[in-house]
Amino acid sequence: MKRDGAKVTDGDSAKKAKSDEISATLGEILEINDMPTMSQGKWKNKTRCLIFGSRGLDYRTRHFMQDLRNIMPHTKADVKLEKKNDRAIIKEIAEMKNCSKVLYFEGRKKKDLYITMADIDEGPTIRFNVEGLNTMGELKFSGNCLKGSRPLLVFDEHFDEEPHYALIKEMFTQMFGTPRYHPKSQPFVDHVLNFSILDDRIWIRNYQIILEGTNKVKDEKFEPETVEIGPRLVLNLQRIQEGPFSGPAIYLNPDYVSPNERRRAQGYGQNGKSYMNKIIEREAKEEHKNNLPEVPKHVTDEIFVNN
Repeated sequence: MKRDGAKVTDGDSAKKAKSDEISATLGEILEINDMPTMSQGKWKNKTRCLIFGSRGLDYRTRHFMQDLRNIMPHTKADVKLEKKNDRAIIKEIAEMKNCSKVLYFEGRKKKDLYITMADIDEGPTIRFNVEGLNTMGELKFSGNCLKGSRPLLVFDEHFDEEPHYALIKEMFTQMFGTPRYHPKSQPFVDHVLNFSILDDRIWIRNYQIILEGTNKVKDEKFEPETVEIGPRLVLNLQRIQEGPFSGPAIYLNPDYVSPNERRRAQGYGQNGKSYMNKIIEREAKEEHKNNLPEVPKHVTDEIFVNN
């Protein structure tokens, strides 16, 4: 086909249309990329947290550590630490991993668990005794959240009443708060980490945020609510040191009772209870013996009596 002295084929027109479509698509992509998004922000807060433990931890503790790594994208892991090693080596391990915070799990006697939380740069070091621990696999709650999403940190009002609780609140904020624009984080806030104080214990819970919407199946609206996801953690404060895994103790919990002392007191209570039961049983036997009717003597009893 000829037009204005130029020869144009059907194939050329198809190629031209395809090139125009590609250029239009590229223009749309460039226009979308110019829009401000969270992924284009600058990552300024370089806080990283090292989560690892000592040898002798049970499987529940190891699964709990993995649950924490799943909800905290700014964490790193390391091999198990020998118990005979000095704790000062933990600071060197964190520096080699380029981490400024440490969450160290230490097992004792295959039954007791301690968590040490420290700031490697200037301190402090906070040590807790774990009195309750549940993993996501154990709880099997219906709540769910994106892996790597940023959480909302909610603290009880009691954290502002005492100075040591205010210090713990600041440490929790720096450690559990995901840095903004972190490369491994998702630009969403879909779960809440709740920290509350009850019976001088710190209770940590994780909840999913469900926004207001409409159920298309039942054709009804549902209100915003929170659904627990897990894991769960109950901490009993033991002491606070000034430096990173060193330095003098700036706070000692006067109400803290070690697990060994609790077991010893429980053992004394059981032993005392068994001793009292023996005394009561002996008195009952004597009383029963005294209350028995007197048996009349038989005539043959006098035959074998010595003269």
